[in-house]
Amino acid sequence: MIRELFAKNKVKYATIPKKEHKNDVPEGIMTKCPSCKKNLFTKDIEANLWVCPNCDHHYPLNAKQRVATLLKVEGQTSFDNDLQTTNPLEFPGYTEKILSDQKKTGLNEAVWTGEGVLEESKVVVAIMDSTFRMGSMGSVVGEKITRAIEYATKHQLPIIIFTASGGARMQEGVLSLMQMAKTSVALNAHRRAGLLFISVMTHPTTGGVSASFASLGDINLAEPKALIGFAGRRVIEQTVREKLPEDFQTAEFLLEKGQLDAVVHRHQMKHTLSNLVRLHSKEEVQW
Repeated sequence: MIRELFAKNKVKYATIPKKEHKNDVPEGIMTKCPSCKKNLFTKDIEANLWVCPNCDHHYPLNAKQRVATLLKVEGQTSFDNDLQTTNPLEFPGYTEKILSDQKKTGLNEAVWTGEGVLEESKVVVAIMDSTFRMGSMGSVVGEKITRAIEYATKHQLPIIIFTASGGARMQEGVLSLMQMAKTSVALNAHRRAGLLFISVMTHPTTGGVSASFASLGDINLAEPKALIGFAGRRVIEQTVREKLPEDFQTAEFLLEKGQLDAVVHRHQMKHTLSNLVRLHSKEEVQW
C-alpha cells in the first residue's frame, strides 16, 4: 500500500537500513565456561585462581600465571632464558612458529624453569606452558628441565615439575624423544642424592612427557579432571577393540587405579606442596 502511494505521487522511497546490533560488552570482560557453559565475569574467574565459581572447572594456566600462584616474588629467579630452539630437520615453517610463540608468550620455549620460595621453603620449579606449541617437548624443553633438575641436585633442593603437554615434538624427530631418557637420568641422580621430586600433572599431560619424567615423581599429583595418558582414546579403542570407560585417562581414574597419589584442587595446591616439601625436610608441618 505504501509503495503504491509513493508510485502514484512519484515519490522516491528508501529502505530503512537494518539496525546493527553491537556488542555492548567489551571483549574480555566475560568468559564462557567450557564445562557448564555459563557466562562469568573474567575478573571473578581470575580471582578464583582460574577455577569456575559455578562448576569448579579448572582452566589451564600458562607458566607465568602458575608461578604467580606458587612462588613469592622476592628471591624468584628464572633459568636458561637464553637457550634457543633450532630447526635440525629443516621442518617447513617450524622456525617461524617458534618465533611467533616466543612473542605471544614471552618465553623462550614451552617451559619456565627457576627457583623461588614456596611459602617458607626454597624449591626449584619447572612449569610447562601449553600455549607454546601445545607444551610439546623439544630439545630446549628437555635441556631446560634437565638443567633445573641438575641445579636442584647440586644445591640439595627439592624440585616440583608441573606438566601440560601434547608429548614429544614431532618437528625435531628422534632428538625430542631423546629428552625422555635425558630427563629421567637426571631425576635418577636427584633421587640417589636423597632429594624430593613432586610431579604435578595438569590438563593435558600426554605422549612422551607422560611416559617419562611426569610419571617418575616420588609423589605424583594431578589437578581435577586432568587428561593424563600416552596414546589417544580413539587409538587405544581401535587397538583393543573395546569401549573404554567414560572417565578413562582422567586424573580421578588414574587415582583409582593407583597411578596417582592424590588429586589436588588448585585452591589447596600451594599449601599441599609446601607441606610435602617441609615434611621431607623434617621441618614442623601445619596441615
